[in-house]
Amino acid sequence: MTGYGSATQSGAADTPNNDASTPAASVTVEIRAVNGRFLDVTIKAPDDARYLEAPLRELVATRVKRGKVELRVSTQRESESSWPTPSPEQLMQLARLEGTVQGFMAQAAPLSVNEVMQWCRQPSPSARIDAATMTAARHAIDAMVQARAREGARLADSLRANATRIRGWAHQAQPLVVSVVQRQQQRFLERWRDALLTAGAAKDIAQDTAQERALNEAATYALRIDVAEELTRLNAHLDELDALLAKGGELGKRLDFLTQELHREANTLGAKSQALELTNLSMEMKVAIEQMREQVQNIE
Repeated sequence: MTGYGSATQSGAADTPNNDASTPAASVTVEIRAVNGRFLDVTIKAPDDARYLEAPLRELVATRVKRGKVELRVSTQRESESSWPTPSPEQLMQLARLEGTVQGFMAQAAPLSVNEVMQWCRQPSPSARIDAATMTAARHAIDAMVQARAREGARLADSLRANATRIRGWAHQAQPLVVSVVQRQQQRFLERWRDALLTAGAAKDIAQDTAQERALNEAATYALRIDVAEELTRLNAHLDELDALLAKGGELGKRLDFLTQELHREANTLGAKSQALELTNLSMEMKVAIEQMREQVQNIE
C-alpha cells in the first residue's frame, strides 16, 4: 500500500555542557511507501546522522512488513543570520590553538572577530541528534501507517464487493448446470432416434430402450460437466476471504494465496462448461478475481 508521513522534532544538540553557543537543531523525517511484494527500505540521511541508518531501518521493519519504503532525514540548525554567544571555554580553546600555531608559524595572522564568530557558529563535532531523529521518525511512521490503514480499508471494501459479485455468479451457475444437462439429454434422445431411423432399426428397438440409452448418455455427460465441487470450494474460499478481512492484521500473502485458489476454481468451471451461459459466468468471475489479485498485491 502507498502512504506518506512527515514529522519535525526540535531540540538542542547533545553536548557535554549543553552551552548556548551550540546551535539548536531541528530534524525533519519524511517517509513514503509504495506497493511492493516484499519489504525494501531505503534510508537517506545527512552525514551527521548517517550512523542512525541501522536503528531507523529496524524501526521501520517493526511497523511495516511489505512495500518499498523510503525514509529521508534532514537536519536544520538555527538561522545563519543569528550569531551565537561564544562561551569562555570556546574562546580559551581558540586562544590556545592560536598560540600553538603562531609558536610554529610566526608569520601567521591573528584571528579576526569574524573568524572567531564563524568558528563558534559551527556545531560541535560531538553533537548528536539521536533522540530528536528517532522521535521524529516514530511520528512520521505513525502518520504513514495511518494513511496505509485508510487505503487498506478502501481496498478491503473493494475486495468484499468483488467477492459478493462472484458469489452471485456462482449462485447463477448451479441451476444452469441442471438446465444444460436437461437440454443435452433431450439432444441425445433426438440424435439417437435420428440415428435409428437412418439405420432403419427404429422398429426393432423399443421406445423405452432408446429412452434409457439417452438417459445413460445424459448421466455420463452430467458427471463430466458437474461443477458442484468447484462451486463449493469457490464459496468456501470466499468465506475464508471474508473472515480474514474481518480479522484484519497482516493478510497480504494469505489473500494472495486465496485469490490463486479462486482463479483455479473459476478456470475449472470454464473448462467444464458446455454452455455459453456458464462460459460467460466463468469469464466474469476470472475478470473479478484478477482485479482482486492486483489489489491484494498492495495489502500488507
